[in-house]
This record gives sequence, C-alpha cells and structure tokens, in this order.
Amino acid sequence: MEAVSSPVAPSFVSRSRPLARLALFALAAASPFFLPNVALADFRVCNGTQNLVGVAIGYRAKEGWVTEGWWQVPATTCATLIEGPLQSRYYYLYAEDAARGGRWTGDVEMCVAENEFKITGVKDCYARGHQKMGFKEYDTGRQASWMVQLSDTPGAQESQN
Repeated sequence: MEAVSSPVAPSFVSRSRPLARLALFALAAASPFFLPNVALADFRVCNGTQNLVGVAIGYRAKEGWVTEGWWQVPATTCATLIEGPLQSRYYYLYAEDAARGGRWTGDVEMCVAENEFKITGVKDCYARGHQKMGFKEYDTGRQASWMVQLSDTPGAQESQN
C-alpha cells in the first residue's frame, strides 16, 4: 500500500485526539487479518494431486548436507517445509504418492529413512542404516521464499515464490 499525504486531516482526527489514536490502533491491530495473501518467506510444497503425498527435503547447512522428512501433504493442500527466509540457494526435493506409489525424483542422491528423519550427510546411506533416493534440485536464485507445486502432469511441478 502506498502512503498518500494529504494537507487536510480526516475529520475524526480534528475532533478528538484520543478517538484518533484508538482508531489508528484498532486499524493497525486488525490489519494482519485483512491481508491474507501476504507471502511469508519459506519453502513450501503444494500437492496438486488427489492423493496424500510424502515429502522429503535436502539442503546444505552449517553441519553439512541435511535431509529431512516425511511431511505428509494431503490432496490439494500445501505444507511449509522450511520456515523463514531461505539460507541456501539450492534445495532438493523427493516425494512419493502414498496411494499410487508414484514419485517425484531427480538425479541427486541423498539419504532417507522409513519413518520421520533428519539425517546429516549424503554418503554411505546404506552403511548407516538408511535408504538412498534421487532428489530433484531447485535453484532458488537466493530468493527468500520458494514454492514447489506437485502435480500429476510431469514437468508441471516448477514454481517459485
């Protein structure tokens, strides 16, 4: 919203200063409720299919490569995998359709586990008791937020912001 300056104060300001302060406070307090489309900085995955999808993410952190999963994303909903401004340029995603067994994969091999997990390192997955899956790379271009849309149509899963 652009600020517009006006030489004439609104009528409620000139009548009563306490009333003006109360009105401005109420407007400021309520404004988040009237801005539902304000984008937050985060990494989100939206499931455009009619089935439950399990999602895992990989990224570079201070301690090295990290993979995390499983987020269960119901049909036609979204899930936030990383909250806040993104710290890396590249993120990696692997997803499975729980009902049909379909997968969204890529060429970057990273470790996953059967149940909920957070794994540091991408080497020796099997020796460490994990599985190895191919993750798809997403170059966010260092943007603060990113969204991936999973769909039944191959190639239609790229999206940003």
